[in-house]
Amino acid sequence: MNRFLDILLTLEFETSSLVSVIAMALYIVGLWRLLEKSGLKGWWALIPGARDYQIARCAGRESEGRVYSLTGVAMLLLNLAVTLFESFSEDAVTLMLIAAFLVFLLMFVRFVYAIRIFSGLIEVYGIRRRWIWLCMISYTRWIPALIWGWNRKYQPEWQVEDIKAEMARLASSGSATVMDEGLSVNLTDRTVTEFFQKKVLLRDIHMNIPQGHMVLLLGGSGAGKTTFLNAVNGYEKAHAEVLLNGGNMYRQYKKMQYEVGFVPQSEMMRGKDTVLNTLLDAAKLRLPKDVSAKQRRERVNEVMDIFGLKPVKNNLVEKLSGGQKKRLSISMEFISNPSLFILDEPDSGLDGVMARELFEQLRKIADTGKIVIVITHTPDRVIDLFDDVIVLAKDSARTGRLAWYGSIEGARKFFGRDKMEQIVKSVNRKEEGGDGLADEFVMKYAKEVA
Repeated sequence: MNRFLDILLTLEFETSSLVSVIAMALYIVGLWRLLEKSGLKGWWALIPGARDYQIARCAGRESEGRVYSLTGVAMLLLNLAVTLFESFSEDAVTLMLIAAFLVFLLMFVRFVYAIRIFSGLIEVYGIRRRWIWLCMISYTRWIPALIWGWNRKYQPEWQVEDIKAEMARLASSGSATVMDEGLSVNLTDRTVTEFFQKKVLLRDIHMNIPQGHMVLLLGGSGAGKTTFLNAVNGYEKAHAEVLLNGGNMYRQYKKMQYEVGFVPQSEMMRGKDTVLNTLLDAAKLRLPKDVSAKQRRERVNEVMDIFGLKPVKNNLVEKLSGGQKKRLSISMEFISNPSLFILDEPDSGLDGVMARELFEQLRKIADTGKIVIVITHTPDRVIDLFDDVIVLAKDSARTGRLAWYGSIEGARKFFGRDKMEQIVKSVNRKEEGGDGLADEFVMKYAKEVA
């Protein structure tokens, strides 16, 4: 069993002979040059795990590279664990069987992702697909690495850093004028450190939303809608200035948290509580500490009137209909009488009639002078209730950018589409079923507002 495991691990890591060591050394030499051709630091080739991720970036397969890198690290740790367990005799067979299963599983995953990554690299270099066979065998992988890396004939169609530089030139200039009333957002960027590099999630988003406006937030998967909302409400700070009615969301967060209501897609309520008790508990959490019990109850009664929950105030939450649960979830956040109201798919699970009623209620809230921002995947059935639309798009560098902010009719003319779903399709990537026009519209909008 030990010998069998050694063979399996040797197939992946080439560590059992002088020939294997030489093959790995040649692969690193070739990979060093390949990374440099793609605008990356060549020394990444020396670091196990990191080199897998970086070669995936060269292939335009960054997401696949994360999995490929992690499975490679897992294989190395497993190799170390097998070496340690060899000293135990009583449970050695069971442990070796488990290790063999894990090795097979990890090798299968790595094989699948290696096909994706090296196929992408072949496309980037514009060469014949038959090269894939040499790439898939660890003992021969050094051959294409050396040839592609050191032969000037082979050049990548684009460089990793070129994408970032190109999209940086599309940045919208200036910033939104700060208003004493309404919401002013001037977001330079929102970044995270992920897999050995700084990743930009959002960049250059500037807008002013007046009081009393109901705004639709559109964008495909990964465009940064939730990240943007978290940056606006102060939950995840960005390199930005966010002002609500003159109050700074970041510098005065404790004070401003009462001014923002956020309703997530998932409902977080105890089924065994009554509607009344649920709202009283919410009032204790969301209203300032100096608010008396009498004032809290008065506010709860007021909110139940607004959302039509008084007839069911003594009902258990678990006995409510889907529409009633949604209204209760919204009521919990509306208790604090926020100036900014954010809702993530409030119509999820509701039929057309119930969804329409809910959005009409949100329209009434906006008409009282509140700002209401809503994410919904079925916007066209209620689009007449909105004032403006924000469209976020994921550019070539996989960064969320502002492709449009303005009126509904303006968006239709700008994108040349009548339906909001068609607008989302236009900025989605082709591999996601879209038209792949995100860069075009980001650039067009940046020029309009410059």
